[in-house]
Amino acid sequence: MASASTRTGLVHVPEYSELGGHGFAFVLSPTTITNSLPAQYLGLFNETNVGNASIHIVAVELDTILNAEFGDIDDNHVGIDVNGLRSIESHTAGYFTSRDGMFHKLSLISGNPMQLWVEYDGTNAQFNVTLSPIGVPKPDIPLMSRTLNLSELILDSMYVGFSSSNGRRISSHYILGWSFKMNAKADDLDLSKLPSVSYSYMPPKGKHHKSLKIVLPMTLSAVMVLLIVIAVVGIMVWWPNKFAELLEDWELGCRPSRFSYKDLYMATKGFRESELLGKGGFGRVYRGVLPTDKREVAIKRVSHEYRQGMKEFVAEIISMGRLQHRNIVQLLGYCRRRRGELLLVYGYMPNGSLDKFLFGGNNQSLNWSQRYHIAKGIASGLFYLHREWEKIVVHRDVKSSNVLLDSEMNGRLSDFGLSRIYDHRSDPNTTRVAGTLGKGTTASDVFAFGIFLLEIVCGRKPTDLHLTTSEDEGVSLVDWVLDYWRRGVMMETVDARLG
Repeated sequence: MASASTRTGLVHVPEYSELGGHGFAFVLSPTTITNSLPAQYLGLFNETNVGNASIHIVAVELDTILNAEFGDIDDNHVGIDVNGLRSIESHTAGYFTSRDGMFHKLSLISGNPMQLWVEYDGTNAQFNVTLSPIGVPKPDIPLMSRTLNLSELILDSMYVGFSSSNGRRISSHYILGWSFKMNAKADDLDLSKLPSVSYSYMPPKGKHHKSLKIVLPMTLSAVMVLLIVIAVVGIMVWWPNKFAELLEDWELGCRPSRFSYKDLYMATKGFRESELLGKGGFGRVYRGVLPTDKREVAIKRVSHEYRQGMKEFVAEIISMGRLQHRNIVQLLGYCRRRRGELLLVYGYMPNGSLDKFLFGGNNQSLNWSQRYHIAKGIASGLFYLHREWEKIVVHRDVKSSNVLLDSEMNGRLSDFGLSRIYDHRSDPNTTRVAGTLGKGTTASDVFAFGIFLLEIVCGRKPTDLHLTTSEDEGVSLVDWVLDYWRRGVMMETVDARLG
């Protein structure tokens, strides 16, 4: 590729002081960019193509959000991006003074105008990025200098322009002036003719409130006609993609077991952290209130590891949705999205999981009557799964953390992520596994239920590392109780809180 040079005057104005929206980027891109997303994707990429070498995008990002997934160094940096958002080179925003080489940090969300130089020397394959405040001459020392052969990345036909985007935080990104040249130095900007931006912030709560006022002249220089506002493309595709679902023909008969992603998103306030109930190996669980009927639900986000069996997997989810028992958490339905993401919707259990009451995570202790009532209920639920329903369901993960308590402290068996279904006439060892690979029968469920009873009576975890016998340390709960039984002191294993 030949040499190229650009000089840009820009300003980034956040809606709230010290709370910037997502970043801004100078971009070299192919003639078409499709399905790009906002927020951390800057209107350039989406979840599936970010990092794909076939998209041929080179960008210089000015990023005001720290995204750990892309290895960002901080929430105020400049980065060189190639086909993705994990920068090949990045530096905290600022500039080096020519006189003494001292580094001076700049805040990208200060609202102060800045100048950005991006220069490429095709002969030496040298890519330089320089930043400075408006009014400060271009520093002799670039902020970043990287050896990069663009001839391997740039296609015969490319666009040159800018892109920016917002997420939950909102900022305004302004291009005050721009020059670009091939095989020559970009023209200097006439700083006296740059449009002015006047503003005052809307401060966060607790600070003195001032109205936000931004005034920007609508006239732009003729060279701005060349500007490709790629962010517009990002905004246009953002709304339909935000709530996009994956729906195949065979799923049309699954309704009303299927929920819309938009309803689940609204129910959890955008899967906000404040609505998070818990997380484990199978996903994160959120509390939600369905906007349609105001029901309280628990929504689990699961990544299904293999797509080829998705049709059968969903069919079994729908089958389990027909389970109706007072001691089983009701599976209300599901939603399926891109990349195999699955959302399961359950009835909400306000008192959480039993293990929090047994192992000291909850200040409220359970008396013997309550524990007996819960154990009896779970036994009834297991009997229903094994004998009373139209098919046999092997749960395969019976334990206190998978027992949820409703408003009346009734125990309900939950989390069928490992379970499998087979006909009463089938051999359970030859049946296809619905969830994770492994073996399990009704007998293994009964054995697990026995350990569950020990959890209830002893108030200890099955793998409590503090348990010791007369011979060993760090034994299992079963071995610990068995040792006490052999010594004739089994009553000493009973939870001391039972009196």
